[in-house]
Amino acid sequence: MPDTTCHMSISLDGFVAGPDQSRENPLGIGGKAVHAWHLGDERANEADATAVDWLMRPRGAYVMGRNMFGPIRGEWDEDWDGWWGSEPPYHAPVFVLTHHAREPIEMEGGTSFHFVTEGFDAAYAQALETAGEDGVDIAGGASTVRQALAAGVIDELTLDVAPVLLGSGEQLFDGIESFDFEPVEVLHSPLATHIRYRRV
Repeated sequence: MPDTTCHMSISLDGFVAGPDQSRENPLGIGGKAVHAWHLGDERANEADATAVDWLMRPRGAYVMGRNMFGPIRGEWDEDWDGWWGSEPPYHAPVFVLTHHAREPIEMEGGTSFHFVTEGFDAAYAQALETAGEDGVDIAGGASTVRQALAAGVIDELTLDVAPVLLGSGEQLFDGIESFDFEPVEVLHSPLATHIRYRRV
């Protein structure tokens, strides 16, 4: 079976987004600094470019949480088709976890968003069936990745550890009791240490 991957940027104190996420501040207060390695900072170097290649490698399908898809909570009371404009970077079906049903959204470039109300296992099963030999990526955010870790479905986990302390926000490993991965590759830059892990 093709690998299921996950690639997350994280602060030194374990947060993937800062506090008070909003439409104006989607990564929370201070959260953008965790992602400086791939958001165009002039100090980014060859290690960061390689990690961007890891991040952007094509996958057959994606699973993400509603919080990553957008800032709207509760019922879908307005049109929202993601943070990424008319052509999101996924170019494949994306299965979005939500408690509120919604019709799929077709975007330019081959991305389609499908809204799954039956939980992580159902979304992951649909992604697996759709992806075929191209594999699935767990795109985030923190809650969705925790569910994937708890389910034991991630084969390769990449963490981009930024030299930033956020203090609070969305913590990646909250409630996770074991880490059954070993590092297989490490790259570093002034902006992040990129660690690629494989399941033991």
